[in-house]
Amino acid sequence: MTQDLPVLVRWAREAEDAGFDSVMISEHVVLGPDAGADGRMANPREYALPGNQDPFTPWPHSLTLLAAIAAVTTRLRLAAAGVLAPLRHPLVLARELGTLDLLSEGRLIVLPTVSWSRDEYAALGVPFAKRGRLLDEHLEIWSLLWGPSPVSYDGEFYSFKDVYFEPKAHRPGGPVLWFGGAGMSAHLLRRLARWGSGFNPLGYPPEEDLRKLASGLAAQGRSISEIELVGGTRAIFPDNHTFAPLEAALEHIPQRMAEGYTTFCIKPSQFTDDPAKVGAFCREVMCRVSS
Repeated sequence: MTQDLPVLVRWAREAEDAGFDSVMISEHVVLGPDAGADGRMANPREYALPGNQDPFTPWPHSLTLLAAIAAVTTRLRLAAAGVLAPLRHPLVLARELGTLDLLSEGRLIVLPTVSWSRDEYAALGVPFAKRGRLLDEHLEIWSLLWGPSPVSYDGEFYSFKDVYFEPKAHRPGGPVLWFGGAGMSAHLLRRLARWGSGFNPLGYPPEEDLRKLASGLAAQGRSISEIELVGGTRAIFPDNHTFAPLEAALEHIPQRMAEGYTTFCIKPSQFTDDPAKVGAFCREVMCRVSS
């Protein structure tokens, strides 16, 4: 993540012009020593995983950055990936999300999650062990806030009475919600089945996980065909000092499309080191996947 935020906004516009569907930005509020507890990535272009990150990595406020991108685009979906809901009050976060959804006229996608960094939770005074239950209350409260005012809630962590939440989000049910994770846990399955419109796993889950998802959705009267399956590209680095070749990263996409995946994420910095070439890179990607 660069500190030159106007460049990121320009890249998003270039991605839209090239024909990309969406732009995805994740977040952290702060990082602590546990960010790199397992050692840093051998190649800095690799995906950052829990415990292998440089704690000096810049993490700008994702929703503010997406608002800037919304202002210079008209079609691009805005994926707020990895929104760490338990680190904020649900009324405050709902206000931020609803406003961005209004600004973008319904283009916002939210992937709420709990994250892995104990240091980040400690710095903000939020109990790490309770993060899943905190997220569940966020989801319950958001669903109420997108409906008629006034709204009341009495939960384990949050409680309020007769609040008027106006304006709502652009979409009547609030922003689109995706969920993801490293495995199909019972908590993930429950949230997907009740709230989810998309599944963005870490890597590609085994067939058993997709069967569990289909079964969990069916129990809620839903079908897996309603869920947007989000996959990724396979960046294979020839060494620890250079970027990955694009052709090999895209080879598996036809197979994944046959399995039901319709959306694929790609990280430009894995394939080019020149910020001035990101627009050309986006056009090359679209040319290759369209041929």
